[in-house]
Formats: sequence, structure tokens, C-alpha cells
Amino acid sequence: MTASSATSSAIRLPAVHLILSDAGCEALIAEYGRVQTLEAARALLAELRAMLLAAREGGTAATAAGAPDTSIPSLLAMLATRLREQNTSPLRPVFNLTGTVLHTNLGRALLPDSAVQAVVEALRWPMNLEWDIDTGKRGDRDNLIEDLLLELTGAEAATLVNNNAAAVLLMLNTVALGKEVIVSRGELVEIGGAFRIPDVMTRAGAVLREVGATNRTHLKDYDEAAGPQTALMMKVHTSNYAITGFTKSVELDQLSPLAKKHNIPLAVDLGSGTLVDLEQYGLPHETTVRETIEGGADLVTFSGDKLLGGPQCGIIVGRKDLIAQIKKNPLKRALRVGKLTLAALEPVLALYRAPDLLPERLTTLKLLTRPATAMRAQAQAILPQLQAALGAGYVVSDEAMMSQIGSGALPVDQLPSHGLVVRAAAEGRISNALGVLEQRLRALPLPVIGRVAQDALWLDLRCLQEHQQQRFLDQLSLLPA
Repeated sequence: MTASSATSSAIRLPAVHLILSDAGCEALIAEYGRVQTLEAARALLAELRAMLLAAREGGTAATAAGAPDTSIPSLLAMLATRLREQNTSPLRPVFNLTGTVLHTNLGRALLPDSAVQAVVEALRWPMNLEWDIDTGKRGDRDNLIEDLLLELTGAEAATLVNNNAAAVLLMLNTVALGKEVIVSRGELVEIGGAFRIPDVMTRAGAVLREVGATNRTHLKDYDEAAGPQTALMMKVHTSNYAITGFTKSVELDQLSPLAKKHNIPLAVDLGSGTLVDLEQYGLPHETTVRETIEGGADLVTFSGDKLLGGPQCGIIVGRKDLIAQIKKNPLKRALRVGKLTLAALEPVLALYRAPDLLPERLTTLKLLTRPATAMRAQAQAILPQLQAALGAGYVVSDEAMMSQIGSGALPVDQLPSHGLVVRAAAEGRISNALGVLEQRLRALPLPVIGRVAQDALWLDLRCLQEHQQQRFLDQLSLLPA
């Protein structure tokens, strides 16, 4: 017998047809289909064969204690695991215990139940997306939400695109293509993912005209910069940072008369954007869209999935003639939203008709206004079970902490919160122990995302809603070692 045949004779794996014809494989075929199951079985056998050959050629015995069990029941178990992992969506729900309510990396605003149900209906049924039921003719999808937006903002017209960066891009490309846009140097912000206002402006085909200094801009700076090539004056809400000290900026009520004097439209990029005065709910004040319109802005852009509490979209409101121009821009079609976004946004906007009920019905506001006492009671209820699940290697305590709104909204304002703090029981191995624990929590079926700071893992409970608590507790027993 040759060495090659001896090696081959040591590799005994069942034929793929024997695996698929086994009664134990029927359930896998029923769930995943015969084609996918067959391909996965072939891939599994190929990997096992390569591993066994490598072990044989490396001088290790194929019958060693560490060799895999290649019986059909064992192979079916491996095949089931492979198919399950292969069909697990990479987009998964998680527990957001970071303390940031509008977490960009975790999807920002959570939709209220009314919006969720509207999306489900839109998924199951044809919808009058661009069909006017009254006339039986083609309609405009913006009409589905325009009346609500005008009612809530006081604007003359409105349109919708897929996010606020797109709203700014479309606005600039329409109103200022090839012409100058005056912006204060202190407002040339960079938003998440290294997208910067100057870069968006360049892509839009507009020419940036910077005025003032980083920390101080005066009204005369705008006045002196205005000229025949000026198409737009623009204010950008510095929502993701704050400059303190020797500073000055020109407020809207000063800039608006100047823009009108030069007959130049004035645009405001609010970024986050809110439709109600948050102070009435005990939160820091954030300039509303209505205040901006009433302050003299001709165009206002803002996001739908931040403080507004709706789906991802970019909203443009303002003068009717300017919105009409924007809607005729060919880019509008490329940036438009689909029926799912519109289905989700309309019920969210409708909630704002009852501002006194918003903290109960709008999920984002409910989380932002959640009392620290409620989170403290929740922390005390969870602590014993979490401590038991983690074991003696960690010490869990319930402590006061501070949350933040997130997504660039009110960056210097924090919200009193409460949660659980996990520290390593043994000194000297803190960073490693916390890193291991963070990884273990992320490996749960419903990953738990906290934050490591000050030699501790902080689990802020602001975003752990009451109906989610039991599910959080149930999976603690599954914490991998």
C-alpha cells in the first residue's frame, strides 16, 4: 500500500447522500431547503477532510482524543450549527446600556408602536404611495406628510429625503449651484463618519465663502461678504460640540433682516431638530423648527430619527417657491424615501398634535424623561441575578450615573440616570477582566452593549424598558464562561 493510499484510507467520512438521506436531516431540509443543506454538508465534509489530512500528514494520529466525531449524528449536529449561523441576520437587536439614548451606531430613535404597526401594514399591502385616491391620478409622495409638517412647523411647504446630509446636499445643489454660500467658520462642522459641511458643499457644486473666525463671527462679516455671486446665507447648528470662552455668533433674528436686505435666502441646518419645546418636559432647551421658521429662515433642514423620534430621513421645510425648486431637482428622485419611511413618519408626526401625551407615546421622549428613581429600582431588582451570573470574579453595584441624548443633540447636557457598575474583584487584572466580561455580554443571543470607563463596566439602564427587563434576566444564565 502506498503512503497516499494509506493516508486516504485513514480519512473515512460518510458520503454526502447518506447524510441527506438520514432521518435526522429531514428537519434541516424542511427549514433551510435541500439546496442550501446540500451545499453546507459538502462544505462541512471538505473542511473535515482537509483537517484530518493535515493532522495525518503532520504526524498526529487521526484517532487522537482531539479528533472530531465523524458519525452521522455528530455531523448532523455540526451541520445544524453551520446552517443556523449561516442564516442568522447580521442586523440584530441589542440591549443599549451605553447611556446614550440616540446612539448613531445602534440605530438612533426607537419607533413608537403606532409607527411600527404602520410599517407592518406597508410591508403587507400595496399603498397609495404616489396615487391620489380622490382623483384616481398619479400623486406626490411628499403630500402624504406635508400637511402635518406645515401644521407642526409653520412653514409654507415641505419635502423629504433619506437623511439630513442628503437634505443639505439637495438644498445647496438646487439653490446655490456654482454660486457662493456664506457660512461662519465656527459652524463648519464635521458630523459622524468624517462628513464635513465644506465637503458636502463641494459635492453639491456650491462655493463656500467662510466668514469670521473660529470663535467669533460678527454681523458685519456676513454683510461684507454678500455680493452678486452670493446665492445663500447659511447657519449650521453646532449640535455636536460647544465652543466656550471668548466667543460670538450671529443669531438668526440678526441675520434674517440682513439676508432680506440683500435679497438672499437664509438657510438653517438644525441637524437634530425638534418640533416641541423640550423644556416643558424637564429637558434642556433645543431650538425648535417652528422657532427657526418664525425667526426668519427661508429653508430649514433637520433629521427624522433624532429628537423627532421617527425613522431615518431628512426633512426640508420653508418657503414654497424654494421647496418647489428643490422638488424639481433631478437629485430629488435619487434621494427620495420609500413607503416604509413615510409609513413610519406619518404616525410619529401625528403624535405631536397631543404634546401633553408625548412622554407616554413617543418612545424617544419616554426614554429621555425617564426618572432616575425608576432606573434605580430596576437596578436593585437586577443586581442579585447579575451578580450570581458573573460569579465571585466581579463585584456589581447599583450607582447613579449620567446619560446623554446623543446623535449630536445637546452635547454638553447630561441626564441624571442610574444603572449597574461592574468591577473586577481582584486588583491587577482589571482591564483584562473587564474586556473579557464585555466580550461575554456581547456574545449573548441578544447582545448587551455597555461602556468601559474608570476601571469599570457601566450598564446604564435608561434604555432598558420595563417590557425588556425579563428578557434581559432570562439570558443571564447563558453567559459564556
